[in-house]
This record gives sequence, structure tokens and C-alpha cells, in this order.
Amino acid sequence: MDISLLFPLLILLLFIPIFLSGRRQKRQMQEMKDLQASLEPGDVVMTTSGMRGTVVDASYEDTIDLEIADGVVTTWVRGAVREKVALPAGEDAPAVEAADEPEVSLDKAPSLEKDDSANGTPRS
Repeated sequence: MDISLLFPLLILLLFIPIFLSGRRQKRQMQEMKDLQASLEPGDVVMTTSGMRGTVVDASYEDTIDLEIADGVVTTWVRGAVREKVALPAGEDAPAVEAADEPEVSLDKAPSLEKDDSANGTPRS
């Protein structure tokens, strides 16, 4: 085989995977943008940091409000939403029951005593 044909063929073989991976990455980015644009109140989502929450308000262009616990609403950039969480059929968003919360006794506060740690900060 002629050496002058080998070099262009080698270049072509190197750039095909690069071209295909670029197209795949563009498709994934478009799917992510479509997902983030389609969020509606009531959707259960997972953020890029692993936080799971229910969309409460999606009326802003750049941000959404997520309820991460009963009565705890946080504001997130839309780009932080990684995926919608698919709940099993017939199941609504999980509700936190009062029985799940630990009981806190206000009678006795934890004692903070200094120990022999390197920085001398109190530990409970």
C-alpha cells in the first residue's frame, strides 16, 4: 500500500471516535436541558449533589424551589437537577411522618466539656 494513502486513512480513523463522542455529548446535554425545562410542581427530582426533593415552584427561568422535608423549601439552580425520580406506580411523593422524628428532651442539655484534643474545642 502506498504510504501517501496511509497517513490520511490513519487521521480519518482517529477523528471518527472523536466526532461520534462529540455528537453523543451534545445529545446528552440537550436531553438534560429538556428535562430541566420540563420540571413542574409535584415532580420528584434528584440533584447533582444527591439531594432528593419535590418541585414546589418552577415558575422562574433559572431556579426552582424544592421541598426537601416537610416545610423546608430550598432554591436551586435548574442546572443542579440531574434526573426525575420515577416513583412506583400508584405511589405519591413520600411524606415524612411525625413518628419518624427523634424525640428531643429539653430538660437536660448535653454537657460540653473540654478534652485533650489538639485544638482544645469542646466536644459533646
